[in-house]
Amino acid sequence: MATIDPFVLRHLADVQPALYWMEEDPLEPESHSALIGMTTADLVVVGAGFTGLWTALLAKEADPDRDIVIVEQRETGSGASGRNGGFCSSSLTHGFQNGKRRFAGEMAVIERLARENLDAIEETIARYGIECDWQRSGEIRVATEPWQLEGMEEEVLERNALGDSVVFLDQAEIQAKVHSPIYLGAVYDHDGTALVDPARLVWGLERACISLGVRIFENTKVEWLERKDDRVIVHTPYGQAIAKKVALATNVYPSLVRSARKYIIPVYDYVLVTEPLTEAQRESIGWYGREGIGDSGNQFHYYRQTTDGGILWGGWDAIYNFRGKVRQEYEFRAETYATLVAHFLKTFPQLAGIKFTHAWGGAIDTCTRFSPFWGISKDRRVAYVLGYTGLGVGATRFGAATMLDLLDGKKTERTRLKMVRRKPMPFPPEPFRYLGIQFTKWSINRADQNGGKRNLWLKVLDRIGLGFDS
Repeated sequence: MATIDPFVLRHLADVQPALYWMEEDPLEPESHSALIGMTTADLVVVGAGFTGLWTALLAKEADPDRDIVIVEQRETGSGASGRNGGFCSSSLTHGFQNGKRRFAGEMAVIERLARENLDAIEETIARYGIECDWQRSGEIRVATEPWQLEGMEEEVLERNALGDSVVFLDQAEIQAKVHSPIYLGAVYDHDGTALVDPARLVWGLERACISLGVRIFENTKVEWLERKDDRVIVHTPYGQAIAKKVALATNVYPSLVRSARKYIIPVYDYVLVTEPLTEAQRESIGWYGREGIGDSGNQFHYYRQTTDGGILWGGWDAIYNFRGKVRQEYEFRAETYATLVAHFLKTFPQLAGIKFTHAWGGAIDTCTRFSPFWGISKDRRVAYVLGYTGLGVGATRFGAATMLDLLDGKKTERTRLKMVRRKPMPFPPEPFRYLGIQFTKWSINRADQNGGKRNLWLKVLDRIGLGFDS
């Protein structure tokens, strides 16, 4: 670990390697048994995170007589769905600029569908009475360096022309709203993001599924899929599920469709949570609108207030391990936490001395276009969606709905999109994958330190469609 000021490290003295959202909660449902023996269903969903639960719920709502089974290798929401920061963004493309770079001709449709998707999530939460601390408080993307201001006002005009409602805040306006000495300007989207307790949202969707008759099996890893006549056999260690169709919601774990594996890699993202702020600390930072905040660098932070009055602070590092290994020991990374605290204190120096109480990490499934993609297999009886790249709270409902369209052979506005019909560029094999990712990270860090100037490598990535704009 690089030398860190001991004063910074003292803020981590009482931190626990614990998942803030998953602490003992009376709303957590009872666990489900593993699949033993054989069962049949019209639709088997593999994975009980956001994508899997939305898939089952939407399918059951569309056809109440459809027999649906969910098979989960651990517990509902134990993967990325319960480990994120609780930002439920309307974006389907990981930011307007990233979407514009890749789907310029479709952005008007994509942005409209994105807003409709977020509204539908809110409506579902209300209809099923899901207690998940839903707050449609919006999001602020701040500039902390002069180069990050470039293009912000033009983006506001472009987005509003497509039906969004965003405003540009100058330095005085953003610092009046949230008191940080490093803010230079911002794009403020007042209703395009909701903040949510992701674990409670997972549990609420689980209850909704069960209320409609969906069956859930936990601690049941799917080992392989077999096509037999007009059915797909889902093989598990102690049994099998025989279904007409299968929807894969496996996130970072190796896809059961082997041809899809080359398109995604798991990268680890890390999060800290502070103790509740005192009244004086709260007054010192303002932030009374409780918006979600993200900064505009190539490496960026995201942060929000928690319901008990603390601050969740995450992002910056995106750690890829050789051969894409996903292991429990990777979920705590001391070096990253020290960096996060240093950046936190630079953003809010008035909070020096505050204690951090929770620290964790989790793997995100990312692809080369930084937004989800879809595929079908086994004569259209198996479908998958992957590559959310941090959009997993909001975009998963859209991903699930589109996956069902593909499984059912429906031609819809969603399935006609280029972003649905085409896949991203695959990653190269190892060791070139690992080396390329590490050099790209080094180049991105260098760009952030040099006024946003992109070196030749990043320019090449931009030219071939692999660059990223937030």
